Order: sequence, then C-alpha cells, then structure tokens
Amino acid sequence: MYDYSECLDIARQELRLAQSALRKDIAEYPTPIAGCDEQFNHLLDQRERVRNALEALDKLNFVPTPRKLSTE
Repeated sequence: MYDYSECLDIARQELRLAQSALRKDIAEYPTPIAGCDEQFNHLLDQRERVRNALEALDKLNFVPTPRKLSTE
C-alpha cells in the first residue's frame, strides 16, 4: 500500500505523461486550424487542465488552524 506522498508522486508522473501526449497531439494536429475547431480546442482545454493540476499538486496551501480549542 502506498502512503500519500507516493500517491502524489504517481499522480505527477501520470500528469506529465498526459502533458507529453497532449503536446504531441497538438504539434501533430493538421493545419490550418480554424478558431472554431472543437477537437483542437478540446486538446487546448485538456492541456490547461493538466497544467493546472500539476500546479495544484506543487502548491502549498495555507490551512488556518485555531489557536484555542472551541466547542463550535
């Protein structure tokens, strides 16, 4: 069984593989590309989603914690 840091490393590896595949698909996409090309726009959207996911995995988030215990 994996601990959470190993799971995050696996997620990063998989996202980098997806990023590489998307780069290849975008580079090999037939030209000319119309601005309304749904398939190409979908590839661009997926590339952005993968990039955002990788950034989110590496971002440190501030988690506020109370200084005093409360019953609320």
